[in-house]
Amino acid sequence: MAVEAMRRLKISVQNEPLRLLHRRIPMAALIQALAVAEYLSFHRAALALGTSQSSVSTRIKALEADLGIILFDRNTRGVRLTKAGRCFVGQVDDALGILDHAIKTAGMQARGEDGELRIGIHALTAGCFLHRLLERFHDNHPGVRLHITESTAHHAQFMVREGRLDVAFMACTHEIPDLNSRVIWRDRLMVALPPMHPLAAQIDVEWRQLAQETFLVRQGGSGPQVHGLIVARSAGKWPVPSIQRFDVGGSALLSMIAAGHGISLFVEEMTTAVVANVAFLPIRDEPETVAFSAVWAPRNRDPALVNLLTLASKASRAYPKSDSR
Repeated sequence: MAVEAMRRLKISVQNEPLRLLHRRIPMAALIQALAVAEYLSFHRAALALGTSQSSVSTRIKALEADLGIILFDRNTRGVRLTKAGRCFVGQVDDALGILDHAIKTAGMQARGEDGELRIGIHALTAGCFLHRLLERFHDNHPGVRLHITESTAHHAQFMVREGRLDVAFMACTHEIPDLNSRVIWRDRLMVALPPMHPLAAQIDVEWRQLAQETFLVRQGGSGPQVHGLIVARSAGKWPVPSIQRFDVGGSALLSMIAAGHGISLFVEEMTTAVVANVAFLPIRDEPETVAFSAVWAPRNRDPALVNLLTLASKASRAYPKSDSR
């Protein structure tokens, strides 16, 4: 342990005193005591530590004087630990193990390789950009625990602001004065229709063709943004369509659409894993792709968060739907 501790701790044992019982005990003396206990030889301990036997002997004598106990019995046949020495060496060994762990953990946290990240999402579908991003981050940083919370963009902003979330991924662009925001990826908007709907046989639709439809949207997740988008596309052109809000998940909403209760909007990547009997069509006159942004607090400089945002930026550049259409 002594030699390995000296290598792993990487401290200057000559200059790092330890205050113990109101005395200043050099760390070198503790490590050298462990080495002598390991090899039961001042000579072999000195060789292993790369120092002289006289230095080891002198430090051990000084340590025994400071502690007021004899750690080692010395005789012509060699060295052995006293009862007090065994107790002392065992506890020092444990203490250096704790110190070694603390140094390793601090280093991992400083590099973003340990700890936890609290992430807010609008939804998570197998195979989507966000799902792949979090999987890849976990593969690269298995020591970081991810805590996922689904919420609306409005609620997620409050949670980020209050420090209950480290980052939130949400639909649309966001200009928030006291929070950082960055568009990470974009995707094409699709309308979800019952399979027997008259428009389902077309290759695409226009917004005006949806003006008389009943839209179903979620209360949670990206539901409020979907609601706002429908209202915005209707403004000044035709009356706002009927919009019904339900406190359900995405799968339940799709089942309602398949049963003929109405239509809704999804982005294209969310449609790839859908097993419900639903038809998805692009909206021909939709002026832009839907942006998805990361939002976080400027004061949050957690290295794990920096690593996640860096990975997200790299992934977005390779994402085939990240460009405008």
